[in-house]
Amino acid sequence: MRSSKSRSRNKNNRNNRPSGNIVNRVFDSSGPEGKVRGTPQQIIDKYNQLARDAQLANDRVATENFQQHAEHYLRLLSEAQREMDARREEQERQNRERQAERDRERQERIDRQEREANSGGQTSQDPAETPQPEVIDVSNEGGLVETPEAKAADKPKPKRKPRNSSRKENSAEAKADDRPKVAE
Repeated sequence: MRSSKSRSRNKNNRNNRPSGNIVNRVFDSSGPEGKVRGTPQQIIDKYNQLARDAQLANDRVATENFQQHAEHYLRLLSEAQREMDARREEQERQNRERQAERDRERQERIDRQEREANSGGQTSQDPAETPQPEVIDVSNEGGLVETPEAKAADKPKPKRKPRNSSRKENSAEAKADDRPKVAE
């Protein structure tokens, strides 16, 4: 069994949630004739229909009551429409600014390309005419840098000693050396 505290807490939480898009949001309206459920436009239409029915029944109090309920949702809807229009106008303004910036950058790029084309494709002086940095020759070899490959080519490689065979081969050779040599 649920306590009344948890029920009221849940009811309060429902009213505090973010509203989101009010135009498409579904509302529960507790009017004089019971609950009316739907989007603001649907609720407005329903209360206007109930107001017409009450007017045909010559019930001025009920007619006024239904019209007030309809007006409340009409105000909600118009406020949401104003906010949406303001948001849309802001987005359009930002889009126009971005487009103007892109157009300005494109025009600057075209102008720069035209200037480069008019100057013969050269944006600076002829490289032969530009001042060259001074080079100081510090070696006697004509400015060449000594590399490890050059060092290796200069030195003769030491001859390698032949590898010793495995122990078995060595022992077999030693035994062969110990035998007396047969005269030929």
